[in-house]
Amino acid sequence: MLTDRRSASGSLIEVVRAAVRGGAAWVILRERDLSYGDRAALATKLRSVVPANRLIIAGPDPLGGAAVHLSGSDPLPSGVSLIGRSWHGTEDLSGVDYVTVSPIHPTSSKPGYGPALGATGAAELRAPVPWLALGGIETSEQAAECVAAGAAGIAVMGAVMRSPDPERTARELSTASVGAMSGAGGGW
Repeated sequence: MLTDRRSASGSLIEVVRAAVRGGAAWVILRERDLSYGDRAALATKLRSVVPANRLIIAGPDPLGGAAVHLSGSDPLPSGVSLIGRSWHGTEDLSGVDYVTVSPIHPTSSKPGYGPALGATGAAELRAPVPWLALGGIETSEQAAECVAAGAAGIAVMGAVMRSPDPERTARELSTASVGAMSGAGGGW
């Protein structure tokens, strides 16, 4: 799950806490518009509600943690144990552990960003590392479709952030993803 405090249905910390209870396995702290100090303070607060070592920081500075998610042009940091990257089929993936592929569906979080790939189109990019489907995934059917197409999982922002019940929404999406992986012989 990715954070977006501006679209969160309540306090960001409480929305994340609820999503984690619902099954969000990882949380990516975005909020790049905050000052360094404010992002670092938010990372500390989030670490109190996210399972140990499951908070990923968007950008090359892990803010005291060990995991980052990079844009296509961010430099690889040193001393980080988990590195993800946004990937559109052309970015260098040397040293990267996973990628997000987007947008799967049109998304209200980034209108006009696209074109939408669909789960099959994302799979056709043939990421050489595990990939997470991102963008416009709002239903359990969409989540299951992504995993069935080969995604290692889904990365969701708007559906959970805007939900009046983020725990329930995270549970529905997580259950659909895990169920699709089990049916395909995979695991979470």
